[in-house]
Amino acid sequence: MAQWTSAVGAAQLARLLTSQQERPAVPGARRPPAYRVLADGIRLLVLEGRVPVAARLPAERELALALSVSRTTVAAAFEALRTEGFLESRRGAGSWTAVPAGNPLPARGLEPLPPEALGSVIDLGCASLPAPEPWLTRAVQGALEDLPPYAHTHGDYPAGLPALRAMIAERYTALGIPTMPEQVMVTTGAMGAMDAICHLFAGRGERIAVESPSYANILQLMREAGARLVPVAMDDGLAGWDLDRWRQVLRESAPRLAYVVADFHNPTGALADEDRRRRLVESARSAGTVLVVDETMRDLTLDPDLELPRPVCGFDPAGSTVVTVGSASKAFWAGMRIGWVRAAPDVIRSLVAARAYADLGTPVLEQLAVSWLFSTGGWEQAVEMRRAQARENRDALVGALRRELPDWEFEVPHGGLTLWVRTGGLSGSRLAEAGERVGLRVPSGPRFGVDGAFEGYVRLPFTVGGAVADEAAARLAAAARIVRAGGGLGSEAPRTFVA
Repeated sequence: MAQWTSAVGAAQLARLLTSQQERPAVPGARRPPAYRVLADGIRLLVLEGRVPVAARLPAERELALALSVSRTTVAAAFEALRTEGFLESRRGAGSWTAVPAGNPLPARGLEPLPPEALGSVIDLGCASLPAPEPWLTRAVQGALEDLPPYAHTHGDYPAGLPALRAMIAERYTALGIPTMPEQVMVTTGAMGAMDAICHLFAGRGERIAVESPSYANILQLMREAGARLVPVAMDDGLAGWDLDRWRQVLRESAPRLAYVVADFHNPTGALADEDRRRRLVESARSAGTVLVVDETMRDLTLDPDLELPRPVCGFDPAGSTVVTVGSASKAFWAGMRIGWVRAAPDVIRSLVAARAYADLGTPVLEQLAVSWLFSTGGWEQAVEMRRAQARENRDALVGALRRELPDWEFEVPHGGLTLWVRTGGLSGSRLAEAGERVGLRVPSGPRFGVDGAFEGYVRLPFTVGGAVADEAAARLAAAARIVRAGGGLGSEAPRTFVA
């Protein structure tokens, strides 16, 4: 990587280092030298994603003061990290974090497993559930009944069917966010929406700030569009965003776009509260950054007593900062490739105009099916069925993991479809490889980071339940045994740095 894209301060790095869990000392073992403990601590922070890749570290003297150690100790730690490939430096530009060349990454993406393999492999790679019948069949039947008038037209609706645009606008208005149909464009799934937004706002070489971790397929889409990704570490637990880090990145990197998932974040399951939403919109507006908000998980509230915060666009009444992306694919069915963008009318017009050189429009029949669901109340009933299934799967998977892998760490999210699991120091990439050998497909943490971060994590979706969840956890435990036998994320987890 040519240069740093974000920075971590000395006080912040010192806090992160002292927050690491202390590993019990092995009887008779000698404590490593101070520089080695410091180097291992920084390395683990990078691999876990708590310090982003390509983050500039503080100067040696500044960090030495914050940690109350000698500058020689810090210099030796930095030299060890450079030798191992976790730090790069250039005279006049400082030092920034990196991941060694050849660091193991899964060979496959998050595409669904081929149907012929489903009988022998448990697929935890794709966070999608089967269609909620009978609502899919009813929606398609309703769409066929509504199709004849549209069949007499050219069939091209670059902004989407007027009736569906109006229904989506009404749904936002019902949430207290006045919206006109002119503020909505229907797309071919959320990925189609994000592709159009990236091409409109972020040309090749533009910076895009992203949560770290974030949704793997969106990160890859942005990379292929030529964007420079600027990772912003998530706050601890399920709280959502660290606003101090966001303000720093927006101020110093001045990204053209920022991409966030405020509702049941993929992969962590975090839910940002209203105060964080308001403050992030204000920070983006001040920096001149367009804030793209992914709401594809919003309808998947799994705990019935949970009250959702207002959508992020509700804190942008002028409509100048927030662009919202929604979809039927997660809440209803992945095969229903209907998404939408809510934005200011001039942004929608620009997106529609650019679409003439992309996909021209979204299939009419699928739009009619979603329109039928919205207009008949079928959407609410289908989504409630989806919530019940995901809730049951979540609870089964959580119970199975706690029995089979009690040393693995995670927080149970209140919604969404994914569990973000820390693997007890094992390499997520090696777990994914070992999983293939025992009939389990699981994506490793680095898929969801920038340049190889989150090696010590895996993402587990709520797509299986009952006995299958038990078997999936048993196979994951078998994969963990294979990795332990061959070595995990370092032979010994680093200790907490103590000055």
